[in-house]
Amino acid sequence: MLSVSNRSTGIARVQKVLPFLAWMSFQTPGSVRADLMAGLTGAVLVAPQGVAYALLAGLPPEYGLYTAIIPTILAALFGSSPLMVSGPTAALSIALFATLQPFAESGSEAFISLVLTLTLLAGLFQLLLGMARLGAVVDLVSHTVVIGFTAGAALIIATSQLPYALGVSSSGSLSFTASWYYLLSQIGNIEPIALLLAAATLIICIVFKRWLPRWPGMLIALIAAALLAALIDPDAQLVTRLSTIPAGLPPLSLPDFSPETIRLLIPGAIALGLLGLAEAAAISRSLASHSGQRINSNQEFIGQGLSNIGGAFFSSYISSGSFTRSGLNATAGARSPLAAVFSALFLIILILLAAPLLRHVPLAAMAGMLLVVAFNLIDFHSIREILKSSRAESAVMLITFISTLMLALEFAIFFGVIVSLVLYLRRTTRPPVVESLLSQAPDRLPESLSEASCHVLRIDGSLFFGACESVAQRFERYDRQNMLILAAGINFIDLSGIHLIQHQALACQKRGGDLYLAWPKPELLARLQRAGLVCPDTELTNLIRII
Repeated sequence: MLSVSNRSTGIARVQKVLPFLAWMSFQTPGSVRADLMAGLTGAVLVAPQGVAYALLAGLPPEYGLYTAIIPTILAALFGSSPLMVSGPTAALSIALFATLQPFAESGSEAFISLVLTLTLLAGLFQLLLGMARLGAVVDLVSHTVVIGFTAGAALIIATSQLPYALGVSSSGSLSFTASWYYLLSQIGNIEPIALLLAAATLIICIVFKRWLPRWPGMLIALIAAALLAALIDPDAQLVTRLSTIPAGLPPLSLPDFSPETIRLLIPGAIALGLLGLAEAAAISRSLASHSGQRINSNQEFIGQGLSNIGGAFFSSYISSGSFTRSGLNATAGARSPLAAVFSALFLIILILLAAPLLRHVPLAAMAGMLLVVAFNLIDFHSIREILKSSRAESAVMLITFISTLMLALEFAIFFGVIVSLVLYLRRTTRPPVVESLLSQAPDRLPESLSEASCHVLRIDGSLFFGACESVAQRFERYDRQNMLILAAGINFIDLSGIHLIQHQALACQKRGGDLYLAWPKPELLARLQRAGLVCPDTELTNLIRII
């Protein structure tokens, strides 16, 4: 019996280190077949997406495909969500580009080296959070911050792609506002064929998304644009095409470990690491709520961290869970993380066979597709909901949105988090103190308490050092002999709160009365008893007198 127990404990420990052993043991021919088909569908979708997102990140197009291989496999094997698919994402791509743009020219060897180092640092940060069981840290990046950041990133994406869609020279590394000044100055140089190809790609993507969502609309749009470009501009005289993509497996790579580079990239790595975890957490929770499966946030952090650490050594840039591919994976009937592994393996086959064909795709078509991606990034439903429901949340969203456009993207995320915390602290340091009636107090009351001689107040919030000043100012408004506090809403009290209660009790006693607390929670009552403030002769149910 003991040996069986020891063996079970040993298996549990191994599965904790290698979580994929747990779900692999439940595979059946039917589930493998379902995962195989879902993986094939995902590979067809990620091929054009990977190329597009790499261009957003300022990288050669093959890096987007590489990022959908090794990181995807590692996140599937070591993560927690059975249906989420990781890889390149639009938000992280544009955030990566904006973070590293001031330090090196996009696409250069120096830029790629910085990308690999930042990816490694972000992965290490994510892994440390997971191993320290700090999965709740990602909750600091609120949904409102993500909505505002994503909307701002979408505008930056659209602005960066408009020169290609219009057929004018790239605006380079200009700021958001400077890029628009540049675009307005180039109106007279628009290339009609480039505009036609971008518009055709955009329309085809929208049509397939609206009426044939399960078809690979992006891939079909790029093929159609390539054929149209070959017909109108066969010699590539008017419209620039994609650079040649090497056909092969992701090559080995080595990040830059110099102390100067690491110090330079740590702030951006933390910000992008948090953003990636926020994306992954949101997707995994959404999928879990629909499927009824449980998610281990700490294990998901470990999976995301390992995927980025491994990706940094296989020519990949920072990755996270993908809304589009995860949703498609679930819709296509995936049963386990094996579907994401199959997707990566099928993508290798596509790279080996079809990579040379991508050089025929015009940049204008890629721009049209990315404009669709940018539009889909904006969550209009959540924006309307936030604007209607809360001024504070609206302020957080708008500040994050504007910061994303005007500041470095990693600082925009931190700024949004800080504003969220400030508004939260503002609410918690000003707990509502509401006047009530004596009829709302417990049934049995001392005879000395009456409507004329007693103030009845309800406090809805904890009494801690940050809230005591606000509550004390409210207490000063009341001057009757007695005060009765309805304390059911007081969840926590610290030493400053105890001093506040003691001070108010003395103030009531100077006026010839007493301070009472009704319905105190057990934790609150225990703290007051340990402080010696509870009158021992209090025998009334749900009511204590403070001495």
